[in-house]
Amino acid sequence: MSDSQTTPSTATALVAEALGTFLLVIGVIGTALFAAGFGEGTDAANKGVGFLGVALAVGLAVIAGVYAFGPISGGHFNPAVTLGLAAAGRFPWSKTIGYIVAQVIGGAVATTVIVLIGLYGPDSWLAAAQDAGFASNGWDDLSPAGFGIGGAIVSEVVFTALFVLVILGVTHPTRGNPALAGIAIGLALTLIHLVTIPIDNTSVNPARSIATAIYGGPEALAQLWVFIVFPIVGALLAGIAYRALFEPRVGAAQAVPEGN
Repeated sequence: MSDSQTTPSTATALVAEALGTFLLVIGVIGTALFAAGFGEGTDAANKGVGFLGVALAVGLAVIAGVYAFGPISGGHFNPAVTLGLAAAGRFPWSKTIGYIVAQVIGGAVATTVIVLIGLYGPDSWLAAAQDAGFASNGWDDLSPAGFGIGGAIVSEVVFTALFVLVILGVTHPTRGNPALAGIAIGLALTLIHLVTIPIDNTSVNPARSIATAIYGGPEALAQLWVFIVFPIVGALLAGIAYRALFEPRVGAAQAVPEGN
């Protein structure tokens, strides 16, 4: 076969990124809004899935997306991941803008679908969800546990960096295991959410943050910049560090035989 028959086109890759991001955002935000607190305030036992359910939902969504769309686009679904991979030399800088635009669109469509469903929900469901921030990321009043802006900044830098380091490790062309990469990435994101949901509702993904802030009200939009800037900072630091620490220079690799 020719390369044109085996290599997805740029347009196909962008559609895959948008669909993968749609799956990720509708999975995590849909769970957070529809299922996390289901049953609260009633006489019946709480049937909500809580923080654990939300964390598992995002992990499952990533696993499904990576295996479904990863072979087409690489399965980034996250502007920070795209930029981190570029910083590590794993992805062309020239393609980053297209990927990021596709990811933001996919996330925004996902939360729009949630709003459309909410229009047919119980009385005041949608208004209450929006008044509560629509699962947007934030600090102070938007933080589930009341953490301040400093906690959000540190959390987003550190945990986005860790996430990108995991991705770079499990997808390494010679040391990684492609068959298990999606599972490792999904579990890593689940772990990150388990730790950080109480801090700032967990971003580590600007597309996810933009998607919820659109419907989360003025405070969510005012705080959005933190969840764009600092996940990207963490991802770039991880990409640069991984390349410096774990990708030997060609000359060094030739001079020192592997295993010595």
